[in-house]
Parts: sequence; structure tokens; C-alpha cells
Amino acid sequence: MTKTSQPIAKKASRKKAAKPPAVAPVKAKIPAIKSSRFKLAAYRERRNRHRVEHPRRLAAVWKLSQTAALTLWEHRVLFIGITLVYGLLNLILVRGFANGTDVGSLKTQLGQLFNGNFGSLASSLTIFVVLVGSAGNGSSSTAGAYQALLVIVASLAIIWALRQVLSGTRPRIRDAYYKGMYPLIPFILVLLVIGLQLLPLLIGSTLFSLVISNGIAVYLVEKLVWALLFAALALLSLYMISSSIFALYIVTLPDMTPLKALRSARQLVRYRRWTILRKILFLPILLVVVAAVVMLPIIVWLTPLAQWVFFVLTLFAIAAVHSYVYSLYRELLND
Repeated sequence: MTKTSQPIAKKASRKKAAKPPAVAPVKAKIPAIKSSRFKLAAYRERRNRHRVEHPRRLAAVWKLSQTAALTLWEHRVLFIGITLVYGLLNLILVRGFANGTDVGSLKTQLGQLFNGNFGSLASSLTIFVVLVGSAGNGSSSTAGAYQALLVIVASLAIIWALRQVLSGTRPRIRDAYYKGMYPLIPFILVLLVIGLQLLPLLIGSTLFSLVISNGIAVYLVEKLVWALLFAALALLSLYMISSSIFALYIVTLPDMTPLKALRSARQLVRYRRWTILRKILFLPILLVVVAAVVMLPIIVWLTPLAQWVFFVLTLFAIAAVHSYVYSLYRELLND
């Protein structure tokens, strides 16, 4: 081998020897990529944990009420049609068994008790309280069973319609009753769970009424102790229901079981049960106030129509309740 060929061979060997280290920087980047992925995953986990432990503030009750009312108003033809079907079935199957409240005779009797300038207002308020107390009560077990079944059917139809209209579609009234009935059994099972959760409230109210009516608690301290026991049992029931009520909407989703719906509802209301409970308890107060504003003038000046107007209000109350609670449910989902 000549001298000139030796440097060329050395250069070639150096080039061949220099090729393997070129791969090393590529291999060195892999741990960096993995570490960045781990950091990103850890960041997301911390962010999700912060969202759970420090959830954003939910919308106020007035905002929820406005959203629910606007939803019903924008799609009023659909929800009025669903309510009319429910009302017709109610007239055929339930009201046929019940005599109803004779508002005219009751007003005449109360007119003899209340006199003066505020006598008419006092009698009207009393009649309104009687109407509210008798709402949904049938005169027989058959009427009560039909009433419960119709409320479940109408609730499923309204929930299905709310989900469809808020997703941007325009369903028909017939579809609400046809396609909305598929989760009937899971919906009833969740209702049974809610019924079991109401047992502490029922036990507390029964014990308190027995103690007071039978004279077992005579002194003020004894009555206060029993009242505190009743309040504690009632709060326990309300605490459990504050999550289970949203399971009624979750269980209507496709391929959803009652147990999965209840678990998802508990996770949904985590760390904010009392806030949600306050917003839910506002709803019956709002409905009673609205019903009183509508009913009191009718009881005073249009007494024969009072019973029928109150019947119509009770029909539309179901749509109002579901629209409000569904708005709160969507607010929780958007958190």
C-alpha cells in the first residue's frame, strides 16, 4: 500500500467510525419527550383536582329560572303539546275518580268566618292553601296509581324533549312519548332509590307528630329535642337526594344503568351538595309564589274557574320543574 493511500484509508475509517455517534442525539431526545409528557399529565391531573376541590361558582337561582323559562318559551308548541297529552290522560284516568275541591262552597263558608277589609284576602289565601295541599291527591288508590304512572311518563317525555331541543334538533310531540320511554325501568329504579333515601325524613316526621299529638313531649326543651332530631333526619334525606335527583337525568342516557347513574351523580355534586340543595329548595318556593299571584285574583273574582285554572297550573308545573333542574344539571356539566 502506498503512502498516499494510507491517509485516504484513515479518512474513510474515521467517517465510518463517526457515523454511530450521529444516532446518539436522537436516542437522547426520547427521555425528554417522555418527561414532558409526564409533566403534562401531572399538570392536567393537578388542574382537574383543583377544579374538583375548588369548583367554579354556579349560576344564581334567578339565572337558572330565566334559562328554564326561556327554554320552555322558545319551544312552547312542543312543551304545550306534551303537557296537553298528559292533561288529557289525567282527566280520563285520574280526575274521573276524584271529586275535587268545591271552591265556591268553601269560599262561602270561609266568608262567614273572615270579615272586614282583609276578609276576602284571608279566605282566598286559605282556599289557595287547601288547593296546594290537595294537589296530586286522589280519592282512591286506583287514582293515585294512575297519577304516579302519568307523572313518570310525562317526566320521561319532557326530559327527552329538553335534551333534544338543547342539542339543536326539533322533535315532534309524538316522538317525545315514543322515543322517550325506553329508559322507563331504569328511571323507576332510580325513583325507588330516592324513595329509600326519603325514609329518614318520613321516620322523623312520623315520630315528631306522634310525640306532639300524644303529649309525650310536654316541656319546651323536650319539644326542641324532638324537633332537632326531626331536622337532622330531614337534612340527611335532603343530603342524599341532592345527588340522586340528577341521576334521573343521567339514567335516561343510552346504555346507562341505575348504579352508574347514581355514581355519576355523586361525582357531579362533589364538594357542593349544600349549594345545590339550596338552589333546588328555591324551586318549590318560586312555584308557590307564582301560583299564588295567578290564583288569588281568580279565587276572588272568578271563583268557578279557580279549580280548573289550578289544575292547568299543576300540569305545567311538571315541565317547569324539569326545565329548572335540567338547567342546573347542564350547569354542573359545564363546570
